[in-house]
This record gives sequence, structure tokens and C-alpha cells, in this order.
Amino acid sequence: MHTPKSIAQSSLLSLIFFVFTASCTRNALTGKKQLTILPESEVQSLASAQYVDFIKKHPVVAVQNSTQAAMVKRVGERITAAVNRYYAGKNASGVLNGYKWEYNLVNDPAVNAWCMPGGKIVVYSGLLPVSLNENALAVVMGHEVSHALLQHGNQRMSGSMLQQFGGLTLALALSTKPAQTKELFLQAYGIGSEVGVMLPFSRKHELEADRYGLIWAAMAGYDPQEALAFWDRMEKASGGQQVPDFLRTHPNDAVRKEKIKSYLPEAMSYKGK
Repeated sequence: MHTPKSIAQSSLLSLIFFVFTASCTRNALTGKKQLTILPESEVQSLASAQYVDFIKKHPVVAVQNSTQAAMVKRVGERITAAVNRYYAGKNASGVLNGYKWEYNLVNDPAVNAWCMPGGKIVVYSGLLPVSLNENALAVVMGHEVSHALLQHGNQRMSGSMLQQFGGLTLALALSTKPAQTKELFLQAYGIGSEVGVMLPFSRKHELEADRYGLIWAAMAGYDPQEALAFWDRMEKASGGQQVPDFLRTHPNDAVRKEKIKSYLPEAMSYKGK
């Protein structure tokens, strides 16, 4: 005999299964299916609004007054030009419709960088002493651009919205639960200085972004092999404190460097393309 509670639970599971199967889309970069219940155009619109709000609250370093800000812009332009060439070569330039690339350096001690859907890229000043040179910065910015192109943030936000709001659309969530929805967005895309409010990317997503980030760096004329030295510096900056693999959502530095070594031949094959 089915109780009202069991019927309700069954209905909820059926709804989640329906939303999941109906919302699996194929990513143009990997060719793989992924859960993205949020239309990319709507996510980009929300990203644009949140980007404007972020820039109002964080001092942007003027390019004309800073060689570091000029470097961020230069690297960003070369990375995104490589992305545009790659997609054009795959006859998939339409995927980048809605992308309006911007590159800003902000004064913030956090060792962080991110790229929003639609191509809004921010590098925090705290990252530069660790990246140390233009090749490493290209690897990091390529990595962050890859998160956006692979729609990793959309996947994380889709999962969080399903869990918290059921099958609510983004527009309805913004109108009925604006604060919670915006907070989910900021968490999903790693925007902010406080690590505690960010939802860490999965190991799979991190390594996937590493792979394509190396490709963009190579295509942009940089040396992707600098990624290994960069992660050595990151490990040193963390004081050598490592958390056991089973407690981490990010691959530890040793695992990451081994995977990067395996990705480098592919990345180097794109050099000059």
C-alpha cells in the first residue's frame, strides 16, 4: 500500500529524473552530455549583472597605469583569440555567441581568478606573485576560460538549483528567491575572496579545465610546460599542507602535476596553430 508520503517521494524522484534526462545537453568542446538545466543565455545575462556588481565593489587596476594589468589584458586577448580560432576550425563559432570578452586585474590578496559565462575574466592581484610570469598566467587564465566553455559552473548551479528549488526555472528563482539564487551563482562560479563560500570544482572538472587550458596557452604562443613550475609554487605557497585524496574535491598537487605531464604532448601539438 502506497502512503501519501511514499507517493510524494516517488513523484519527486520522477520529476528529478525527468528534469535530468530532459536537461542533458552535449558540450560542443568535449562532445559529452552534461546536466545543464539553465539556458546558457539566461546564465550569461545573470553573469553580466553580477559582473557589474562585482566591479563596482572591487577596485580595478587601470591598464594605462600598471604593467601587471596590461599583462592580464594581453594574455587574455591572446588566450581568447586562440579559443576563437579553435572553435572556428571546428565550425562551432556559434557556440561563442553572447561572449563579450573582458579582462580585469583587481586589487585583492586572494590567490584567485575566474571567468564568468559570456567571457568576463577577473584576475586577483594575489595570484600574480605565485603565477610569477606570463606563461604561468596564460595557463591559469586558459584554465579559467575552460571552466566557462565547459559549462562547469552551469552544471554546479544546475545541481544546486535542483537540490534546493526542484524544477524551478532561473527566471522564476530570481523573482521569488533572488538572494538565494544570486548566492548560488556566486558559489558556483567561485566569485569572492572567502574560500569558504565557494563550491569547489570536482576533480574531473579541474583536470578537464587543466587539459584545455594548456591547449589555449599553447595556441596563444605561450609555453604550457610552465604549468608544472606553477603548481610547484602553489604547493610551496600552501605551506606543503596537503589533505588526503579521499577528503579532497580537487586533485592534490602531485596527482595534478602527473596529469598535466600526460596532457602536455597534446597541448604542444597545438603550438603555433
